[in-house]
Amino acid sequence: MTNAITLPSQYDPKQTEAKWQQLWESSGVFHADPNHPGKPYCIVIPPPNVTGSLHMGHAFEHALIDVLIRYHRMIGRNVLWLPGTDHASIAVSTILDQQLQAEGTNRFALGREAYLKRAWAWKESSGKTIVGQIRRLGLSVDWSRERFTMDEGLSRAVLTAFNQLYEAGLIYRGKYLVNWCPSSQSAVSDLEVENREVQGHLWHLRYPLTDGSGYLEVATTRPETMLGDTAVAVHPEDDRYRHLIGKTLRLPLMNREIPIIGDPLVDPTFGTGCVKVTPAHDPNDFVMGQRHRLPMINLMNKDGTLNENAGEFAGLDRFVARKQVVARLEAEGFLVRVEDYKHTVPYSDRGKVPIEPLLSTQWFVKIRPLADAALKALDRRHSPRFIPDRWAKVYRDWLVNLRDWCISRQLWWGHQIPAWYVVSETEGEVRDDTPFVVAMNETAARAKAIAQFGEDIELQQDQDVLDTWFSSGLWPFSTLGWPDDTPDYRRYYPNTTLVTGFDIIFFWVARMTMMGQYFTGKIPFRDVYIHGLVRDENNKKMSKSANNGIDPLILIEKYGTDALRYSLVKEVVGAGQDIRLAYNRKTDESATVEAARNFANKLWNASRFVLLNLEGQTPSQLGTPRRQDLTTSDRWILSRYHTAIQTTRERIESYGLGEAAKGLYEFIWGDFCDWYIELVKPRLQGENAKAKRTAQQVLATVLDGTLKLLHPFMPHITEEIWHTLHQVGDSEVLAVQPYPKVNRRAIDPELEAQFSLLIETIRTIRNLRAEAGIKPALYIAALIEASAEEASIFKAGAADIQHLARLESLTIGTGLQIPQQVFSGVVGKSEVLIPLAGVVDLEALVTKLQKEGDRLRKDIQSLTARLNNPNFVNKAQPEVVATAQAQLAAAQQQLAIIEHRLQSLGVDDKSQP
Repeated sequence: MTNAITLPSQYDPKQTEAKWQQLWESSGVFHADPNHPGKPYCIVIPPPNVTGSLHMGHAFEHALIDVLIRYHRMIGRNVLWLPGTDHASIAVSTILDQQLQAEGTNRFALGREAYLKRAWAWKESSGKTIVGQIRRLGLSVDWSRERFTMDEGLSRAVLTAFNQLYEAGLIYRGKYLVNWCPSSQSAVSDLEVENREVQGHLWHLRYPLTDGSGYLEVATTRPETMLGDTAVAVHPEDDRYRHLIGKTLRLPLMNREIPIIGDPLVDPTFGTGCVKVTPAHDPNDFVMGQRHRLPMINLMNKDGTLNENAGEFAGLDRFVARKQVVARLEAEGFLVRVEDYKHTVPYSDRGKVPIEPLLSTQWFVKIRPLADAALKALDRRHSPRFIPDRWAKVYRDWLVNLRDWCISRQLWWGHQIPAWYVVSETEGEVRDDTPFVVAMNETAARAKAIAQFGEDIELQQDQDVLDTWFSSGLWPFSTLGWPDDTPDYRRYYPNTTLVTGFDIIFFWVARMTMMGQYFTGKIPFRDVYIHGLVRDENNKKMSKSANNGIDPLILIEKYGTDALRYSLVKEVVGAGQDIRLAYNRKTDESATVEAARNFANKLWNASRFVLLNLEGQTPSQLGTPRRQDLTTSDRWILSRYHTAIQTTRERIESYGLGEAAKGLYEFIWGDFCDWYIELVKPRLQGENAKAKRTAQQVLATVLDGTLKLLHPFMPHITEEIWHTLHQVGDSEVLAVQPYPKVNRRAIDPELEAQFSLLIETIRTIRNLRAEAGIKPALYIAALIEASAEEASIFKAGAADIQHLARLESLTIGTGLQIPQQVFSGVVGKSEVLIPLAGVVDLEALVTKLQKEGDRLRKDIQSLTARLNNPNFVNKAQPEVVATAQAQLAAAQQQLAIIEHRLQSLGVDDKSQP
């Protein structure tokens, strides 16, 4: 062997991965060119919050996307994967407000200009953390196109969208009930509300009739809001109370006279059938208040304390006020009873506190025209296509039920609402009746205002910012240059695929489809691939509150990026399914990722062997093997290889990424490494030059193609091996090589079935040797009592069987004379036997088998007794009973094998105790 070029003895992922990540980025190999040929394939990254750090959800989602991106690039598509981050209004504001509070000040004392200057400085320093961490994943994104939801281009897109919607009458300003988060002191949309089931109470209160004829009993879960009641409602068809509609009650504690109204929104089966109506603090009450023209009394300050309308309870926190109001009601005889009550409480997804329905003047989008257009696209064109398709119904249901979208947030970090109030018309103040103009900038706003109100005007821009999801809703097309007709926009819009979690179908996906359909006339992506969650070692959802997250960077340091990426993708059983990641929190080790690292090492060592045996020749130098020179094992591995190409391509095209990863694992580890490389060794070490060269050609062909097949899943290690195999410089990279194409003529299902029989025969002989305690280095004899149809297969593969099963002789035939003391196993329709006389200590083997039989009988006796015990079967957990049943069946099967083995040795062991 001369001029061998090979790999280091051990794979070092840290060195290799850093090298290729730097080279890919610096060489611009992933730079997209809209002028290049090829059908476009575009994914815009689901933008992580600029406040965030890499978590396992990011690693999982980005690994899935990168498989799709690298695959489609290699099959010749014109690929763009566009990266970027979201400005995360509430999260950034929370961080800055905490910093200012620690310094003894706040944003109002600092002033808006200074506050935003500080926010941008924070974004430039700390805000790039997640971008740097994402780079560790080796993603094939076009970093030259990195976007930020508040960069100049995207900000112009946001202004354009707002102005167009306003001019079309789809954005309005009004006083409505909104979800208020006292923690962030901002309105939040319906989609940013997390409904949690809590164990609370139902307070029954007595409201006296003003005519002294009695009282009505109402039930409430929020007794402090009774201070703002302006009516009590009953169902108009409820015979119990219909005669009282139109009469009045005296509101306890507040001594206010309020009417009894009839309204169909009332559920007669809830509580007593009488409900208190607080229009300023409950969505249903708000609707009834509008319908019956009731006063709307706001009790709440923005920080969750009660205001002056709460009388003596003013200034108290809402939950402190609850206790004191209940105490007063009880003291004055208005509390009837309190019962435990499990119910749903809406929490702010951002602030993590119960939201407060609050009457507030806000900006809204009329959602029905947008939602109806998206519904039409779904119902008529099945656009977008959801994978799995069950999510289409969930998406549709949300579009049907959406209410107007509150888009204003009482924050300073974000896109400031492009509305200017003509405060000179309202004594220099912004009031609900202050006129305003909407424009792209202050200059345009001033021109509009002058045209309406004359030269002598004073303008003040709205202080609020837009909901972050407003700019995120434009992401698929604003990132490509919209509202300008750019080359990127023309080439890559609509995007091809959106990969995202099911938990933001409503937050993000629906907003993008509505905005995309409205502004571009097109749904912004063809496919929506919905993935599941990464669950922890106990199969629980990872969350900050549960403190059970797993840091992907720790696992990358320990096992390498490729190992983490591959393990996450391989764990996916089906599209949209959650995956579970094994993890030891004491040692920061993961058996799941370690298995993927072992796979990488297996590929590395196999490649190293191949390179050593190619004698310095590259695949192109070796050329393609001639079909007439191929052995049975050559034709088998080439058939398996092209089968792998076919199934891998089909699975990726249908989003079966986990299945594709598992299939490649089985082909590489099993077919190629464990079988073909072992089968080919005699030819590589033999004197037949022609046979040796054919073996080298097949090895080089299959290894080269295998690296290409695996590259989307494990890009770094495959790039490193491929470069060594082809002996090329950094100007060529595997990442842009053509993906293997299937040669269906090379696929031979009959040959594969025949070879599977040979492999199973070798496995059976190896197992029989191990059971008999035969030393691995010892060459022995074996016999195959072959069926007529299988005899020719065994004879054709006899040399391979002997080589891999370490046999000095192999007898194949029908009606063979079988020695007395043998171990045997069934393969296909034939029987494989190994004579034991003179090979093992038969007496010691019998003793060993008898002891094992005794142990199994005791286990069977114990398990049978447990399963015959009604107390165990009826009281134990079902999974415990199922485990015992499985253990019993396994023990019985093992005992049957032991007894058969002893019989073949001439010992009847069934009578043993």
